[in-house]
Amino acid sequence: MAYDFRKFLIDGQWVAPAAPREHPVVNPATEEPAGVISLGGAEDVDRAVAAARRAFEGWSRTAPAERKALLERILVGYKARLPEVAAAITAEMGAPAGLALKAQAAVGVGHLTALLQALEGFAFEEQRGTTRLVHEPVGVCALVTPWNWPINQVAVKVLPALAAGCTMVLKPSELSPFSAALWAEVLQAAGTPPGVFNLVNGLGPTVGAALAAHPGVDMVSFTGSTRAGVEVARAAAPSVKRVHQELGGKSPNVILDDADLARAVKIGVLQVIQNSGQSCDAPTRMLVPEARLAEVEGLARATAEAAVVGDPAGEKTTVGPVVSRAQWERVQGYIEKGIAEGARLVTGGPGLPPGLTRGYFVRPTVFSDVRNDMTVAREEIFGPVICILPCRDEEEAIRIANDTPYGLAAYVWSGDPARARRVAGRLRAGQVHLNGAGPDFGAPFGGYKLSGNGREWGVHGLREYLEVKALLGAGT
Repeated sequence: MAYDFRKFLIDGQWVAPAAPREHPVVNPATEEPAGVISLGGAEDVDRAVAAARRAFEGWSRTAPAERKALLERILVGYKARLPEVAAAITAEMGAPAGLALKAQAAVGVGHLTALLQALEGFAFEEQRGTTRLVHEPVGVCALVTPWNWPINQVAVKVLPALAAGCTMVLKPSELSPFSAALWAEVLQAAGTPPGVFNLVNGLGPTVGAALAAHPGVDMVSFTGSTRAGVEVARAAAPSVKRVHQELGGKSPNVILDDADLARAVKIGVLQVIQNSGQSCDAPTRMLVPEARLAEVEGLARATAEAAVVGDPAGEKTTVGPVVSRAQWERVQGYIEKGIAEGARLVTGGPGLPPGLTRGYFVRPTVFSDVRNDMTVAREEIFGPVICILPCRDEEEAIRIANDTPYGLAAYVWSGDPARARRVAGRLRAGQVHLNGAGPDFGAPFGGYKLSGNGREWGVHGLREYLEVKALLGAGT
């Protein structure tokens, strides 16, 4: 189907942009248009922020139970449209159908459920001696989200903002706008009051920048590249608004000498290639015992070559395309750079996978004998490219793991759980997965260093949208 979302949701109504500017959204598997949106501008941002400001006075004073009831209605409505959302994600960013339904779209249910659980025990007011602490909404929030996990990043911003009593303007990526528009329809059908949630499509340098700099916005939450995050912070600085950022990553996967090597390597490779490498927390640097390098290479090669790259609608497809031609060219450049700098190609390489003549598909690529000063080990590639770095011992593995400007996630494998925890405690990352542990929607997600600031998911995500007011002498 051809998606048509040329209107913006402002003050409870789907309205035309101030100035018509159509933008085709390309299906990365076919290189053909999947639908069309409009690109907004500063005037659309002004209208949306004004609507959010008007709505804030009423919404911020609602009881937590009322906001929780809205989230419960959103959960029911979202579940009913889950297959539709998954299909949109496949069309807009190329996720294989199974991944789109069971992971990409399903995380919306996971985050809704986790936040509802967090609200059960959350005290918006608490007494500390003669002082009463009141947790109040920050205000009007600008939410700027990327294309790689579109519903995940929309959910982890919109849901806690709603629960806190904030109003908001969402700018989803122009590469993955359809799932966000369906999300907006779910919120509207659930009875979200006019102006509480607004959606304006557009480009980062126009709509994104206008939101970050807008004097009527109290907080901006941004997920994307570190480079873009710096620009968002710079635009927000003159108005001293709160800035929350979840940025890039180059996560180490530390496989120790007592680990189940076959399981660790297989899962590590799959975690990188499952979303075509387009996950900010993907374990793209695999740190392994030097003495077992040949064994690791064989396991990694077998896993990567077993992947089925192709039509996202295919039942056997496990890896779809990257999101755009620009992204494809970027990943190709990194693969060629890795070869030029002396990394040894185990499998994959430049060009389209065999049998494919169109679409932005990348061959799952494994490099070995990678040094940590190589470009492919330093920079976030955002494609299905894995770097294997041999290490002499545990200490060298920890040193190399931490030798990165990023600190979003890390992974540790060991046959001894106590050893895994000890190594994890020395890694500078916001989240560390031990022995293949999956996501916990109630655990905080966010990074150290150039990976950003603040935390999302669960109760920690809720707190990002709250101010704390102290009422001194308020009794006991």
